[in-house]
Amino acid sequence: MKTKKTGKPVFFIVAILIFALTYLAFFGLDNYYGDNRIVYTKGASDIRWGIDISGGVEAVFSPDKEVSSISDEDMAAAKEIIETRLVNNNITDSEVYTDKANKQVIVRFPWQAGESEFDPAAAVQELGETALLTFCEGTTQDKVILQGAQDIERASAGIDENGQYIVQLELTQAGTSKFAEATARLQKQTISIWMDDTMISAPTVNEVITGGTASITGMADAEEANDLANKINAGSLPFALTVDDSKLQIISPTLGSNALNIMVIAGAIAFGIICILMILKYRLPGVVASISLLGQVAGSVACISGFFPNIPSFTLTIPGIAGIILSIGMGVDANIISAERIKEEFAKGRTIDGAISAGYQNSFTSVLDGNVTVVIVSLVLMGAFGTPDSLIAKIFSPVMSLFSSSITGSIYSFGYTLLIGVIFNFIMGVTASRLMLKSISRFKVFRKPWLYGGAKHAE
Repeated sequence: MKTKKTGKPVFFIVAILIFALTYLAFFGLDNYYGDNRIVYTKGASDIRWGIDISGGVEAVFSPDKEVSSISDEDMAAAKEIIETRLVNNNITDSEVYTDKANKQVIVRFPWQAGESEFDPAAAVQELGETALLTFCEGTTQDKVILQGAQDIERASAGIDENGQYIVQLELTQAGTSKFAEATARLQKQTISIWMDDTMISAPTVNEVITGGTASITGMADAEEANDLANKINAGSLPFALTVDDSKLQIISPTLGSNALNIMVIAGAIAFGIICILMILKYRLPGVVASISLLGQVAGSVACISGFFPNIPSFTLTIPGIAGIILSIGMGVDANIISAERIKEEFAKGRTIDGAISAGYQNSFTSVLDGNVTVVIVSLVLMGAFGTPDSLIAKIFSPVMSLFSSSITGSIYSFGYTLLIGVIFNFIMGVTASRLMLKSISRFKVFRKPWLYGGAKHAE
């Protein structure tokens, strides 16, 4: 078999890049000017940990008007908007409850990364004010048709004459006039519904609407219709939610203050044992596999901490840690499959170059099948339990429409860490390890088949 040779410097280039990524992903790059910290790249210390690991804050949100005029539907809508905002800010470990009797929303969420003064009032400011609802032409926010409580009176879930689930809109007098003009002009076109910068629906105009009421169709079930109605009502609430500072509480981590340090130490020991076992079993491929696994872990940490400019930081929960561990296991499996295939090729009498090329080629299908399956599962979890406006939710909308909407941050976190772990498994465990092993095999000192699992004789 004629194989394409990889240059000797490639091993050092790839290894240096992996070690550099590892250092920066874990320790970051920053500087201090006086008391001001200038962050160039974020590190592991910038990760926002879940409530059970690092603790957090409990806040009580109350309307800024008389509670007698606020309905249970208003409170359900307020709860919906806070949940959506938390997940949109990648705060995936949170709990939101409504106290219908006192017209309050109770929110529990983790501290910011690096929070040391434990200022609950400052932490709550991240949630911001009540979202602004807008109806816009097309699928962008360039041209606003309707906006907030001034144009939208109320939304309610219902069933039409054909037995289909719908969301019924009641417009104000000003909104009725605006909507009539827009629907006459945008026949068979899309009017999107936005909450701040989040698109929550994009129905098509089927007729001119002049009576001050409109229906959004296409709901799969009653729960999905209620979900959309709550989001619309949240953005059109005629009141703002304020925080009662006297009820702010600090939540202690349920796992104990030393739990995080224990997990890090245990993880480092387990990783070291795995690397030693792979080196003892597979020799040089084991060394290369250990380096690639280090790169996979570093890549996952970087995606969680906000190291990459276009990937925001993410709340790391216990289920999220489980996703990382599972993806590392798949990375180990991918490297073991490749190493075993290389040993099999030596048994067939191939040379070092031929055995490495054929080994990786024969293992690729097995590795690909297992990883693609996990990628699909991860995407479905993120689409089902993340915000409905996300790209993944839109891609899987034909499937997700069969089920009710549910924003569950802990499951979303598990899907996210599992997905990025598998992606870096492909980058490190498949591509980088192959390049490094092919490159290092060009050195004369490493031209010994037994270093790759073959018999102890020279090539």
